[in-house]
Amino acid sequence: MRLLILSLGLAICAACQSPNPHSTMNSVDTPAAAPASFETYWASLQDDMMAIPNGRQEALLELSSFVRRQLAEHDTAELIFICTHNSRRSHLGQIWAQIAADQLGIQGVKTYSGGTEATAFNARAVESLMRAYVNVEPPNFISENPPYRIHLPSGKGSFECWSKTYDDAANPNGGFGAIMTCSEADAACPNVSGAQFRLSLPYVDPKVSDGTGAEDSTYDARCRQIAAEMRWAFEQIKH
Repeated sequence: MRLLILSLGLAICAACQSPNPHSTMNSVDTPAAAPASFETYWASLQDDMMAIPNGRQEALLELSSFVRRQLAEHDTAELIFICTHNSRRSHLGQIWAQIAADQLGIQGVKTYSGGTEATAFNARAVESLMRAYVNVEPPNFISENPPYRIHLPSGKGSFECWSKTYDDAANPNGGFGAIMTCSEADAACPNVSGAQFRLSLPYVDPKVSDGTGAEDSTYDARCRQIAAEMRWAFEQIKH
């Protein structure tokens, strides 16, 4: 029901998105200053990037190396972000990786997402992106699994996000990097057919806060953590 209400509400105001006054939270759930635009949100990620632990950086460097190698050899790098339901973390990974590549001028990167089963792009995750000033265009129809169009902040393009399995026809079937964003999907998929590279990069599921007073802050924290880590990983490609 919340998903249907969100789709209707966003459809009414999509053409006139105004800054959301809600505060964002950083990856350790401590208060961060509320940005006034996407540009200030993007700039504010610097502090979060500096706080990424060394062990996490090592994993992110594997992602950077794969993308760099693919671009050098094929002029394109495709990534599928995978979690169980393709409803929260995998979508955030796909979206922030594509935004990071675009913001940093890294051409040839194409990101996708999928799950071991399809459900819906969770409304709470969509709202967290909007609080980060990502331009999310909702569909103009009601569906249990609606597609949301994400417009790149640069204005150079857009892409659709909806819940699907990782082997859906909309995703590449070979030569891609599989980024496992949850331990459950990592364990359930010992082999991701067609993947040239596989990386375990799990995130705590913000679903743990659903229905509590910490809901918005938890989703904002996860959104911000993924944004900072994708920006850090893609910045390494240029070094």
